[in-house]
Amino acid sequence: MSRSKAVFAYGLVVVVTAVATILVAALLMNIRQRKDEAKTRYVRVVDVDEDTVDPAVWGKNWPKQYESYLLTSLSTKTRFGGHGGSEALPEEKIERDPWLKRMFLGYAFSIDYRDRRGHAYMLQDQESTLRQTKPQSGSCLHCHASVMPLYRQLGDGDAMAGFNKTNKIPYKELNAMLHEMEGGAHPVSCVDCHDPESMQLRVTRPGFIDGIQRLASSDAPVPHLPSIERWREAGGDRPYDPNAMASRTEMRSFVCAQCHVEYYCSSAFPLTFPWGDGLKVEDAEKFWDNMQLPDGSRFYDYKHAESGAEILKAQHPEFELWSQGIHARSGVACADCHMPYMRDGATKISDHWVRSPLLNVNRACQTCHHVDEKELLARVDGIQERNYRLMQRAGAALMDLLDAVAAARARGATTEQLKDALEFQRKAQWRLDFIAAENSMGFHAPQEAARVLGEAIDYARQGQAAALKVGAK
Repeated sequence: MSRSKAVFAYGLVVVVTAVATILVAALLMNIRQRKDEAKTRYVRVVDVDEDTVDPAVWGKNWPKQYESYLLTSLSTKTRFGGHGGSEALPEEKIERDPWLKRMFLGYAFSIDYRDRRGHAYMLQDQESTLRQTKPQSGSCLHCHASVMPLYRQLGDGDAMAGFNKTNKIPYKELNAMLHEMEGGAHPVSCVDCHDPESMQLRVTRPGFIDGIQRLASSDAPVPHLPSIERWREAGGDRPYDPNAMASRTEMRSFVCAQCHVEYYCSSAFPLTFPWGDGLKVEDAEKFWDNMQLPDGSRFYDYKHAESGAEILKAQHPEFELWSQGIHARSGVACADCHMPYMRDGATKISDHWVRSPLLNVNRACQTCHHVDEKELLARVDGIQERNYRLMQRAGAALMDLLDAVAAARARGATTEQLKDALEFQRKAQWRLDFIAAENSMGFHAPQEAARVLGEAIDYARQGQAAALKVGAK
């Protein structure tokens, strides 16, 4: 080899070695940097405490989570839910499905009942609903605002005592008090689900804490909630404490179950979760049937303005229906699908843009289901389509029942004579509303939702038959 070639080869080796050294050094520095990032998950720029209800303040310490939370103000829509239009307010459900309006006659939902929007609007939409033209209880703020400091103020430091006073305070009065609080009025905030010292997930809502303790003390099977089963096996000598006993996986559903549930929310008694007999639709029905109003009469939410039946009004029982489904039994939490993890450098954080998994299939579904996105969407659409059609049939059956009751009254039938028909209306309407008010169009537990709607149709037809017999010649 000539001298010039040897020099060139030597120089090339030096250059390649230098470049490789630089690249390896850069890689090691990057790895070190990422490890440091992972160790330092956040930097406290400001102090937050139990009274810090403004999420913007928390956002200074946790900007990525806050930035994604702000996205809940965007319009999002799937085939069976959400709000994707340019208009200021979501579409009226009672105009799209007129049977809903008739079903709710005698109750404020017959005045205004719209599609849902993101968490950013939860307080604003409650304040502006036309249902406010009727008297509303302050209990309703429990799930629409960051209210714990207000509860503590009302209870002289005891949040539970303050909470137990709110059903007697009119909504507008309590809402005005909320706006006058030092931290201001905000929809659900960071402090409602996170300990400001440790940032650990925690539950704060008195209604949920009371309800989950009632469920734990029952004998209802809860295989999807292993901490409750362990508490029962240990003898349950002290009250079940979800903040101390629940696993992180359970907490990733419990924080949602503080509000996405069925409950009583009016002035007769404090907001109540009907979990004393279990989480199924008939369990809640049994709980309400055994509950008495202050005058000693059987519990009901309202009397139907047309038929006179004593009606149970379902709220939004997502947690209850999810509890009957395969995802709950498989250990999949609400947040796994609605707040899936995402990468931020070397750290993994939950996406706080709470939304339908159908709008985020890659991270929400395909982490577990290694199936083409179109196939997954088609499967969900099939489930929801079947439940939607069953719901419409149940609605039609209920309208036929109401027509039969009206015809019987026109023939001179008394309320006593129509007792059986009205009881069937209560049972049918409760089941129909349980699925109609739940925000997954049956997906959270497809077979359970179909079972409940099937029972709704059956009870409505039995009620129709009972009414037709009254006064028939």
